[in-house]
Amino acid sequence: MTLQMGGVAFDCENPVKLAAFWSAATDRPAEAMADEEVAMVGRAAPGGLPPMLFIRVPEGKTAKNRCHLDLHSADREASVTQLVELGAERVEDHEIAELGLRWTVLRDPEGNEFCVAQG
Repeated sequence: MTLQMGGVAFDCENPVKLAAFWSAATDRPAEAMADEEVAMVGRAAPGGLPPMLFIRVPEGKTAKNRCHLDLHSADREASVTQLVELGAERVEDHEIAELGLRWTVLRDPEGNEFCVAQG
């Protein structure tokens, strides 16, 4: 069996607002669909990240994500600052010095955790 990544889906309260955040964060176009019940980022933009789909659900987020995005930046601190200015929340910084790994955990405007690593 061969599977390919078709996209990453996020349950959320406000698909258009969350898609706008991720559109600005990843510099990819956003579009609303299905009476704003669904929004997508990156459908028309081929490249590194798969399309991101945001789907309105009635329930709120209640626990830490079991799966999250790991993003890389040549300037982690500058990227984290920009993401916070866009509406993300900085949660905590981590480092594994012997492996040369440093990353910051953030939450998007609806509380979904993601990481930005230096790399």
